[in-house]
Amino acid sequence: MFKTIKEDIKCVFARDPAAQSTLEVMTAYPGFHALLIHRISHFFWKINLRLLARLISHFGRFVTGIEIHPGATIGRRFFIDHGMGVVIGETAIIGDDCTLYHGVTLGGTSWNKGKRHPTLHNGVVIGAGAKVLGPIEIGENARIGSNSVVLESIPADATAVGIPGRVKVKKTNHKHQAIAKKMGFDAYGTTADMPDPVSDAFNKMLVHIQLMDGEIETLIKILNDAGIQYNKAPIPDLEDCNISDVSKQQSNSS
Repeated sequence: MFKTIKEDIKCVFARDPAAQSTLEVMTAYPGFHALLIHRISHFFWKINLRLLARLISHFGRFVTGIEIHPGATIGRRFFIDHGMGVVIGETAIIGDDCTLYHGVTLGGTSWNKGKRHPTLHNGVVIGAGAKVLGPIEIGENARIGSNSVVLESIPADATAVGIPGRVKVKKTNHKHQAIAKKMGFDAYGTTADMPDPVSDAFNKMLVHIQLMDGEIETLIKILNDAGIQYNKAPIPDLEDCNISDVSKQQSNSS
């Protein structure tokens, strides 16, 4: 027990540059307090003193603003930074060396009994405000960006952002990997150059449209070379298009 507590304190210094002393961590870090209280309540939960376990966890919620169900299984060197508003459900399983920021929810999507909360493998980082919902698995060393809503399993070493959470990075590059090894985690589960998933999707659509335009021009040239004349007016450039052009083209086709 004391070895586990020492590891919990030590991991704070590894992941929070604001930590100044062991006394500060023990007295002024609600994430550490919530984890310590959870380890006690979880012990009573396992020996079927369920009401006592819930009362202890409720006390922890009252003093820290962090709600961890006593049935949740949490590994070693778990770190909750800031912590206010964190919710961890009964059947959640968290591996070693995981990090959660404030406002994170590991929630369920069903009222049925059984496994209904996420499983986090070792080294997972979940950014502030993210919601990870359902009996899904977040792979080892995966990252969940701030305010993301993740409803499907995320593979190892991937980074997911957006609503719903989409995998944006499947493998970290060498520079990112070196920084991650030095720091032990990515602040808030993202990097500064993380692309926006919506704008990224639009960019891919525009590239695809451009490629289609090129193929259409090639087909028209082939038809003309074969003596089959294509006499329709060319499609206007993207910036000159409007809804009336679509109506005109439909009327001409009919």
